[in-house]
Order: sequence, then C-alpha cells, then structure tokens
Amino acid sequence: MDSGGGNVAWRFGAANPALAAASAQSIRSLVHRMYGCVDKSDPRPLAPLGHGDPSPFACFRTAAAAEEAVAAAVTSGKHNNYPTTAGVTEACSAVAAYLSRYLPYKLSTGDIVLTAGCNHAIEIMMAVLATPGANVLLPRPGYPLYEARAALGGLEFRRYDLLPENGWEVDIEGVEALADENTVAMVIVNPNNPCGSVYSYDHLAKIAETARKLGIMVISDEIYDHCAFGSKPFVPMGVFGEIDPVVTLGGISKRWMVPGWRLGWIAMTDPKGILRKKKIFDSIITYRSISVDPAAIVQGAIPQIIANTDESFFTNAMNKMREAAEICYQKLKSIECVTCPHKPEGSMFVMVKLDISYFDAIDDDIDFCCKLAKEESVVICPGSGLGMKNWLRISFAVDPSLLEDGLERLKSFCLRHAKPSTNQGS
Repeated sequence: MDSGGGNVAWRFGAANPALAAASAQSIRSLVHRMYGCVDKSDPRPLAPLGHGDPSPFACFRTAAAAEEAVAAAVTSGKHNNYPTTAGVTEACSAVAAYLSRYLPYKLSTGDIVLTAGCNHAIEIMMAVLATPGANVLLPRPGYPLYEARAALGGLEFRRYDLLPENGWEVDIEGVEALADENTVAMVIVNPNNPCGSVYSYDHLAKIAETARKLGIMVISDEIYDHCAFGSKPFVPMGVFGEIDPVVTLGGISKRWMVPGWRLGWIAMTDPKGILRKKKIFDSIITYRSISVDPAAIVQGAIPQIIANTDESFFTNAMNKMREAAEICYQKLKSIECVTCPHKPEGSMFVMVKLDISYFDAIDDDIDFCCKLAKEESVVICPGSGLGMKNWLRISFAVDPSLLEDGLERLKSFCLRHAKPSTNQGS
C-alpha cells in the first residue's frame, strides 16, 4: 500500500490565492513581520509602537465595572446559549441607547447588529456591498482591512487622499472626481487611524453633503469614538444621518481598552430609513446568519458595562492618552529625519514622514522598520502597508516610560544610520 499517495493525482492545492494577497495587506501581518525581526537576545524590553493595543499596560487597564460585568455574566449561567442573529436583545438595546446619547434622534434595538469586533463589521459591510460592478471609496492612508475585504469579495475600491497639510481632512474634490455611477459608498475613519486626527463638525457636514450629491452612503468607522483629547470634540457622523444615510461601525475595543473581548456593532444611523428601503439592513442580517457571533458572555455583559462604567474612567483614560500623545509628538520633533505634519488629537496613532535620503543603506520604510526592530527592539508599522510609502505609523498607546525609551531608541537608530555627510546637529 502506498501510504505516501505518490501515485495519486491530488486535485487540491493551495487555497484561494487572493487570501495570501489579502493577508499581506493586513496590519497584523505587517506588524508581525516586524516582530519577526526582533533580536530575542536583546535584554531591553520590546517597545511595541506598531499596533493600537493598550491593554497590556497597567495604566490603561479597563474599568473595574467592565470586568465585574463580564464576571457576573459568566457566573449567572444565563449566557451559555447561542445568541440570536442580530445579537442579544438587551445588548442591542444598550448599544442603541449608548449611541443615541450623542445623536439628535433615537436609535431602536432593531437598528443595531452586534459583531465579533469592528473588524467583523468591516467584513460584513464589504461583503454586503460587493454587487457586480460596484465600487467603494476608501481613505489613503487607511486601515488596510477594508481593501483586503473588498478584494476578497470582488468589490472594486478606489482610494481618495487625506490631506496632511489640512490636518488629514478628506480631499472632498478628490472624492467627487473618483466617484462614478457605480460608486455605492465612501468610508471615513473618525477619530482617525492611522493619522490621529479628529474631524470637525463642519468637515463632517461637508462629507455628508458630498455623499448626498453623489447618491452614496457613508460608512463611518468610529471604533475610536470619544478617543479625542485635542481641540476638537468627537462628533458622530450619524449626526448628519438626515442629510445622507450613514452606517456606523463601532465597538468597545478602544474606548474600554479591551480589544480582545471582540464586541463590535453595525448601527443604522439613518433616521429616514433609506438603508432599509434599499435592503442594506436585510443583507447585513443575511450575512450575519452565515457568519460568526460575538461571544454570548460579552453580549450578556454589555448592558452593565455601559451602565456601570463611571465617566471618570473615560476622563482618566483620555488624560493618559493625551500625555502619551504629547510625549510622542515632542520626541518626534527632535528627530531630524521624520516630519510630523499634524499633532495627534485622537485615536492612538500618529503618521510621520520619513526622509529616506537622510540614511545610508536603508532602502525604504519597510527596510527601516525591519532594521529598527532588529537593532533596537522597537516595532513600528511601515506606512507602505497603509498606502503611504516612506511614512511611519506610530502608536503611543504604551506605558509612558516605555514610550519615551522606545522613541529614544528610534532617535539613536536614525543617528547611527545617517549618511556621513548628513548634518546631525549637536
């Protein structure tokens, strides 16, 4: 018997090649590649400035009330069953009430679909919109999962620019130039990952008016909702739902500092009901019925998480994030080869431009980040993965002392690799 199957004409092989391309576009894959470059023998602590996960650091621990709510949900024995397709009713009601606090109209339980994190919500929306010939407009720089999910579903995507000289605002004229009769939606991310910007009320109004003129919906990624610590307050895009239909994506990952709990949502912030008339909501429910569920335990805890978390937790968290952002901004200003066009005012990131001509034997941003990880145990996300070659995305959602240390190592690395003729200052 040929146990090796050497004479069999096997008909299977590698999976869908589009998966490899999609994976290569993911933040996780890109940052994981940088982690692979780290010298494990380096005695210094790793400075993880490549992704927005503050949860490992004691200064960013989630609210005690949130932990207690999950523990109570576990011990109650009431949340061990399969949840319904849209999500546990009480959880959907709690999310609807939470979002309604900041809107000029009230959302109902039926306006909410719970997801396994915001990434799952992105997957659903890109799948729902992937009708033959359709295209969506995505920001550059942007969160690459949108592109990966669009590509997997055969949905064309077109990139519009965010303008660093204007605080990373949307290039409205660029959006209008890109759109055609097959454009169905534009995506915005506010507060913004990867740029650290927060859009003003007036700018959001312009986006809504532009989308209305084009006859497209706005998908507003608000996973960093209320993570704003600069001069502009967070304004939900749903405030403009009367002007243009808005699908709001969100979750508890960032505001409660618990990305591993995987609880997100899709909200129909569309008081005129246009999305329902166009069967968008029905398609979302259909996709959810063949997709994964967020953990029933966390769904069961959501009403108490929202109700019992004291406002002081959010205030303290934003004070810490503001402190970290200030440390990051000031440290970056002292590094000659990087330019920070806009002080971060929200999310957990900042984008900086890298002057490759400053260096000797560094080819581009990816080469820079690989060598930085190997030599300094500092992990940063190269901008090429976000549509911005020779830029860097730096996360400041890190313990302040480790953040300072990591940025000092970044500065030392830059000086060490500068061309001999480069003016390095004193």
